Amino acid sequence: MITLTQRLDHPHPVTAQVTLPIDVRVKSRARVVLNDGRDAGLMLPRGLLLRGGDLLASDDGHEVVEVIAAPEPLSVVHCADPFLLARACYHLGNRHVPLQIMPGELRYHHDHVLDEMLHLLGLDVAFATLPFEPEAGAYASEGHSHSHSHAHSH
Repeated sequence: MITLTQRLDHPHPVTAQVTLPIDVRVKSRARVVLNDGRDAGLMLPRGLLLRGGDLLASDDGHEVVEVIAAPEPLSVVHCADPFLLARACYHLGNRHVPLQIMPGELRYHHDHVLDEMLHLLGLDVAFATLPFEPEAGAYASEGHSHSHSHAHSH
């Protein structure tokens, strides 16, 4: 089994890829299967949130594995009104829902109850299967351009 022990902070030639959902990308210890079928173990420093595009190195330095954010079932809100989008973020954040916030767009793990709440606020919510890269949080520690998150599924 390949043991992945560090995230690289500069480009390296990639020898393999691993596709992971957010609930695995927030763990520092996990058993995973590389896209080529080989077993690997994450033995990373605590407090590390893996993002799509991150590179992980094996303990012996022979493997460099690219992390791919897995497509997940998401609720997606598009809104041109920044005030209305801010209200949606407030209400979802008040429920500790992990959010991916982009200009004019908001994503969270699909939940019909939350979708209905946003409909009542006047927003249209669509369903999509996309990679999920939620905000890390205001108190997260930064490591190169990424930080840690405590993602929860609701």
